[in-house]
Amino acid sequence: MSPSLAKTYYLSIPSFISQLLPYYFLFCYKILTKQVTAMKTKPILSFLFIILSITACNTTEPPPPPDGEKPTLTLRLEDVSCTEAWIELTTTNLQLPATVTLKQFNPTGDTLSQVSILNTKDSLLYIDSLLPNQIYQYQVSSIQQQVSSNELNVTTLDTTSHDFTFETWTFGTIGSSTLYDVVIINENNIWAVGEMYVADTSQNGYTMYNAVHWDGIQWELKRIYYYGSCSAVEYPPLKAIWAFSDTNIIVTNGGSIGWFNGTTVNLDCRMNSLLTGAINKIWGSSSSDLYVVGNNGNIVHYNGVQWTRIESGTDLNINDIWGDYNEKTGEWEVLAVASNYGSSWEKEILLVKNNQVQKLSTDSSPSMEPLLTNWFISNSQYYVAGSGIYQKRILPDSLWKNNLFSITTFATTSIRGNDVNDVFGVGAFGDFVHFNGIGWKNNYQEPLLSNGSYTKISVKGDLIVAVGGNQISINSEAVVLIGRR
Repeated sequence: MSPSLAKTYYLSIPSFISQLLPYYFLFCYKILTKQVTAMKTKPILSFLFIILSITACNTTEPPPPPDGEKPTLTLRLEDVSCTEAWIELTTTNLQLPATVTLKQFNPTGDTLSQVSILNTKDSLLYIDSLLPNQIYQYQVSSIQQQVSSNELNVTTLDTTSHDFTFETWTFGTIGSSTLYDVVIINENNIWAVGEMYVADTSQNGYTMYNAVHWDGIQWELKRIYYYGSCSAVEYPPLKAIWAFSDTNIIVTNGGSIGWFNGTTVNLDCRMNSLLTGAINKIWGSSSSDLYVVGNNGNIVHYNGVQWTRIESGTDLNINDIWGDYNEKTGEWEVLAVASNYGSSWEKEILLVKNNQVQKLSTDSSPSMEPLLTNWFISNSQYYVAGSGIYQKRILPDSLWKNNLFSITTFATTSIRGNDVNDVFGVGAFGDFVHFNGIGWKNNYQEPLLSNGSYTKISVKGDLIVAVGGNQISINSEAVVLIGRR
């Protein structure tokens, strides 16, 4: 019902009754003169009494409520994207159900209105079809109860650019070389870890390097010494890396943790007895809040003093972990994904909180396939990916959304982002996709690999770095991709 129709409806009742009043008094006169029988009079009188009662209610001003009990409507911005807004409507002392009108004042100067019935005290209003980087204004009012909300200004996010320039480096001249993980500390300090075999005149005929470092000008092959009581190999392949600063870096050979200051490693063997499988990924909000995940459902947490094993409730391999600060709860929100990718259709999405794990729904349409990676902005957008990329705005949403094959037809091995309007995914055959707040771009040609895959991606502002490996004849090369916007 449009606002104008609603106004006409409310004003039409007194006019209608006023036209009937002469007939009402005429009937009363006829009753007194016994010209109308009782059988005919009773139903007509009852009908007219109801209408008159409604008229009296609509034409008589109700007494004002006591101070502090007047109805109020309050609008507060819950979340916003490039094209959508979520607005929280809070009411006090409003008689429900209530007819309310939501007005949207557009940047072009025109106004849109929507009338609806409000049945709950608090509601979340969802608005779509907005334009990026525009200011909209909203107000809710109730004509019946003569109350209006505050005027709320909402600025939509701008889109980010799809345009990148790419550079690629390869490492390794013999055997099977690859890079497993990467971290950007800043634009002049990037570390990638893996195993790279370079033919030389040494006794073995090659030297194995387990890291490469970017200093802002060039990449340098590195051999990080990793020998100790929980590592029998001096220079093992390194499987994962995480960093809080240039001197506070965590690396792993897959079986133990090492604290790396950029030059030397200090092995931490206290957590080794807690492991039930190889380490796949590291994430932490600080060096006193660090998570390590791996095969056979392995999750171990470090609180700055001691390591604790967390029972995950699954024996699937946990492939990735990510966390973000939840402004509503005032706590860090941590999610991990698990699957035995390539050998099973099983998958799990795990919420880790207070050293306990809650399994989340994997419901989607079409059905969700095995997962390798996840990334999210708390209470805004959640992504899980592997065979397909799946998305939710908030975790309680009933289904994960996915238009299978519309984003990519390749497996997505790693997904990361800066914000909800700047999300990146990499995967098989050098696949590279980017979401700019409105749509995905998936036809990049420069990053493609002939017979390989990117394994991980790290993102910081307009700089992205992806690492992996590519099969060349009987050997494979480690690959680093840098994209700049």
